[in-house]
Parts: sequence; structure tokens; C-alpha cells
Amino acid sequence: MLETPPLALYVHFPWCVRKCPYCDFNSYTLHGELEERRYIEALQRDLEAQAPAAAGREVISVFLGGGTPSLFPPAAIARLLELARRHLALAPDLEVTLEANPGTLERGRFAEYRAAGVNRVSLGAQSFDDARLAALGRIHCAEETRRAAAELHAAGLENFNIDLMYGLPGQDLGAARRDLEEALALGPAHLSHYQLTIEAGTVFAGRPPVLPDDEAVDRMLAACRELLAGARFAQYEVSAYARAGRRCRHNLNYWSFGDYLGIGAGAHGKLTLPDAGQVLRTAQAREPRRYLAAMSAAAGRGTLTRTPVPDDELPFEFMLNALRLVDGFEVETFTRRTGLPWEIVAGTMADLIEEGLIAASGTCYRASPLGLRFLNDVLLRFVTEIPKSVGQSELSTAPQPPDALAGRALFTGSAGGNVK
Repeated sequence: MLETPPLALYVHFPWCVRKCPYCDFNSYTLHGELEERRYIEALQRDLEAQAPAAAGREVISVFLGGGTPSLFPPAAIARLLELARRHLALAPDLEVTLEANPGTLERGRFAEYRAAGVNRVSLGAQSFDDARLAALGRIHCAEETRRAAAELHAAGLENFNIDLMYGLPGQDLGAARRDLEEALALGPAHLSHYQLTIEAGTVFAGRPPVLPDDEAVDRMLAACRELLAGARFAQYEVSAYARAGRRCRHNLNYWSFGDYLGIGAGAHGKLTLPDAGQVLRTAQAREPRRYLAAMSAAAGRGTLTRTPVPDDELPFEFMLNALRLVDGFEVETFTRRTGLPWEIVAGTMADLIEEGLIAASGTCYRASPLGLRFLNDVLLRFVTEIPKSVGQSELSTAPQPPDALAGRALFTGSAGGNVK
């Protein structure tokens, strides 16, 4: 029986000053003036159209992601959060995260963002080596990140995350350690530490830089994990580390197969409908001009699509998220969040345990260290084996071949701490 899981709100801001050559997120280089007012108005219509689907449900977190949300001034963020309060039931202890690029911040803005309602910030540092930042196409320098962190502390925004990459062009073990030491010295509450990977459709895919080999990357990760543990940062997800009580509530809900409304150009959402026995995926038009035109012309939902997730895809969809968590998940969470009996995945899980890829303790299942290393292979098993395990009559659609996963969000090690 499907349960109604916790609900969050994701807001996508699609523009950047310049798109980084490694980035495969839905972001666009800003040409001309930022259409601030028009975009906030479009978000308002989007929110108004989707809010009825959340009627009676409390929203536990808001994540303002991008792109570069910090291109928008505090007044625009305040207006957006005011609209969210008007149309949704926001939790009293609501977590509101703003992604910020150190190169787009004006002095004093963090105090204004806090006054607007932001209580968590994710700072895109990536590295503290200016030469490597330039190679990554970043518009900021290391000193701007340091100043931004100092301003966060001055504004009372102690709950902030630093995004940091490793496995960068020309980087060795010492350089990776120095980057992490610099990040920890800034006093963050949370750190997203992820490997640079080459993603299809990016500039780097067409002109790939020379990256450290797998053995060097493994040494970087091992050394950095030791540093993080020594600094009392506990790993709770593949790429996420936090001080006690500072795990990202929004992303934990996402990884636990919770629900979220997604508004903005290219925003995705997930909604559970227990009475209908369905889990829906929602999506808006990716391209900002198309999104703005549709939201301006439509009194309803604009370009929003609502697609039920077929029963035979639910095990993969659930595992894609839950197996990223270091603590794994309970059997009861799987059955309540998918509406499927555990027997559908039990055979595959037993095989993975025997192969050392999954560890089980009572009714809790998690990826083993080996399973985390080969998580793509683990996830594919929930596509290729599940139909064989339960029989075709127990599923709603035909099984997909492995190549049907092309373009799906498999684990790459580069999702960072900020789900898009």
C-alpha cells in the first residue's frame, strides 16, 4: 500500500554568467539583462498551478537551485518565498537552501538573503587553486570563496555547504588534500565532495581534458575521507558529509524517495497518489524562453507534464536514490514508497548480497563499499532482473533492455550535495 511521503519544493533558476564546460545541468549562459520580474511572475503561475496537488500536505524544505540562483537579488527571493507561504503549508522549521556562486555575490547580500528567509546556503567553490578554477571555466577565484564564507558567518548563516571537486586536470594527491584543508578551514557545516567526470553533451565531452587515472583518484578519495572523518564530518551519502545535525534535509528526502514539487524552467517533480496507486513524475519545459512564453500564455499549468511511473520501473527508481545513502533503507520504506511487495526485489537482493555488493542487517539494506564503487552495475540489475524475478504478469509493462537507460540519471560520482 502506497503511503504519502514527506514533501519538498524545488525551484530552478536556469541562468549562469557562463556555463561551465563540465556541467550537464539545465543551465544557460545569460545574454543581456536578467529577466528577473518576468521569471518570478512565471514561477508564481507555476506554483499556483501545482499547489492544489499539495493541498493538506506540509512542505519540509525548499531548495533554490540552478543555474545560479544568486544572480537573483534578495528581494526576488523574498517575493518567491512569500508566494510559497501563500500557496503551500510550510513547516515551522522549514529548511531553505540557496545555491550561490562566489563570483556573483555582492558584499552584504547574505545578510539580506537571511532576512528574506534563506537559512542554508550551498557555496560552489569546486577548488581553491585559481589555475584549476580557470581550467574548469569558473568565474570566481579562491579568494572570493573565502570572502563569501566569511560573510556567511557574519550573517549568522552557519549552516552552509561547500561544493568541492577532486580528480581535476593536473591534480595530484597533495593538491586534492590542500583543497579540502582550505574548505574545512572556512568552517562549513556540510561538504559535498565529488569527482569530476566527463558527461555527455558537455564541452568537456567534445574536448576532454587529461584527468588523473583511476588509481590516483582512488588515493585522493581515501585520503580526503580520512581528513573529513578527522574533522568530524560523517559521510551519509556517496558524495555528502556533514557535521552532527547538519545533513541536508531536502536531499535526504529526495534520496529516500520522498515527494517534491518542481517549479521553474526544466524543473522536475515527484508526487505520490495513494488513492490512485500511482507515483507521478512531473517536468516543465527546459528552455527558459519556451517556459516563460508558456507560463505567460497559460492560465493553468503551462508546459507541465505528469507521467505515471510504471510498476516495473519503480524498483529501479527507488534504488537509484536509496542506495546512495550510506545507511541504506528499510524494507518497509521500499514497500510504502513504491506500493510493491518486497518479494519483487528479494531475489535480486539475495544475489547481490552473495556477490558482496549489498550488505543486509535485519530489514535494513545498503550498498557495501564494493557496491558503492560499482553502483551503476548494481542499479542495472533492478532493470534487467526484476521482470525475471516476478514474472511478466505481475508488472504493468514489458521489461526494458539495458540500453533503455541511456540518458537516465545513473550514479556518476558527480551529483554533489545538491540535487537538481
